[in-house]
Amino acid sequence: MDKLAVDRLQPGIFISLTAVGWVRHPFMLNEFRLSSQRQIDALREMGLRDVAWDPARSTATPLPERAAEDSADDEEIDFGGSALAGMLDDKRHRLAQLRQQRERLARRERQYEQDAVVASEILKGFPGRASDAHAKSRQLSGQVVDSLIGQENVLIHLVNQKSREAGPTFHALNVMMLALLLGRALGLPEDEMRHLGAGALLHDVGKAEIPPRILRAATRTPPEEEFYRAHIGYGIKAVAGARAMQIAERNIIACHHERWDGSGFPNKLAGEKIPRLARIVAIANRYDNLCNPFDLKLAMTPAEAVRHLFKSEGAHFDPALLQAFVKTLGVYPPGSFVLLSNGAVGLVVETRHEALLQPLVMLYDRDIPRNEAMLLDLRDVDLKIESAANPAKLPAEVVEYLAPRGRLDYYVEGAAR
Repeated sequence: MDKLAVDRLQPGIFISLTAVGWVRHPFMLNEFRLSSQRQIDALREMGLRDVAWDPARSTATPLPERAAEDSADDEEIDFGGSALAGMLDDKRHRLAQLRQQRERLARRERQYEQDAVVASEILKGFPGRASDAHAKSRQLSGQVVDSLIGQENVLIHLVNQKSREAGPTFHALNVMMLALLLGRALGLPEDEMRHLGAGALLHDVGKAEIPPRILRAATRTPPEEEFYRAHIGYGIKAVAGARAMQIAERNIIACHHERWDGSGFPNKLAGEKIPRLARIVAIANRYDNLCNPFDLKLAMTPAEAVRHLFKSEGAHFDPALLQAFVKTLGVYPPGSFVLLSNGAVGLVVETRHEALLQPLVMLYDRDIPRNEAMLLDLRDVDLKIESAANPAKLPAEVVEYLAPRGRLDYYVEGAAR
C-alpha cells in the first residue's frame, strides 16, 4: 500500500496499521476505514507522520496538501492525549468483552458436540431399542424447548464443529434447531414444541436403510429415486416399537416430503391436509439441505438458500410458514459473509431476534490467528453491515479463515433481552 500523510486523512479513507502492530495501537482492527476525526487525532497522538492507505477501499479522497497544512496550523494540539487515552481504554474494555464472547461461544460448541454424540446414539437405537431411543430424543429436544419457553429473545449461534461431513447426525440436529426456531416464532404451545422437536430429530431415521451411494447421488435413476423415497416407509417401520411416540411426531416422519402444491411424496398430500408440524420440518429440512449438501462445492449461502426457496420452490411450502421462517432468520442469518461500513469482511456467527441487523460478527484479519479472531457485537459499535458478500467472489484465504469447515451448523437457545 502507498503511504499517506496523517494530516491529509479524513473520514472515509481506508488505512492499514499492520506495520505498527495490533498491540501498539488503540484500534480494534489493523485495517479499517476511518469514521471520525477522533480516530485521526489518535493517530497524530501516536506520533505517526504517515500511514498505509488503500484508495480502492476508501470512500473519500485525501485532503489537498495545502488544506492539510492549513488544518494542521490552525488546530490546537491536545497535549493531554485525550483521544489516544480514551481509545486505549475503550480497546481494553472491548478486549474484556471479547474474552467473554469467546468463552460463551466455546461453551455452546462444547454443548453442540455433546448433543451430537447423544443424537448419534439415538439414531442408532432404531429399530432395536426404539422405546429407549425415542425417550432420549424427547429428552434431547426437550432441553432446547425448555431454553426457549418463557424467554423474551432467541439467539441463533453458528457452530464451528470439527467435521466437514454432512452426516445424518448433524443434519438431524440442524433440522431440529431450525424447526424449533420457527415453531417458537409461530407461538406454538409447549406440547406441540416438544412433539416438533422430537419428530424433527427423527425425521430421516429411515435413511439408515438406504445405501450411501443413493443418498449422496446428485441425480438418480427412476429405480434409485423409488428406493430413496422408501426411506419414509423405513422410518415409520423403525419407530413402530416406540409405543409412547405421539401421532404428531410420527406424522413428521411420514409427511416431511409432502409439498404444499401436492407434488410431494409419499401420498401427494396438498395444502392444509399436510400436518402443520410436518410443514414446518419440510422448510427446515430443505433449507439445511441447500446450505449443507453432501458435496459442499454445491452449498448455497444462507441468502442464496432463502432466495432459492422463495423464487424456485415457493410452491412447495406453506407460504405463511415460509415467510415466517425467513423473517425469523433475518436478512443476515448466521453463516452469512458480510461487508462492514469500515471496509472489513466478516462472518455472522450469532443473531438475536430483537436486533437482526446488528449481529455478532467474526472479522477477517490476516495478522490475527483465527482462534483469536476479532468478534464484534454490532449493537455496541458505530458500525453497520453494508451488504452480504458472496464467498465465491472473496479471496480464498478470507473464506478459509472465516469458515474453514464450510458447513453451517446451528445452536438455538432462549435469552433475556
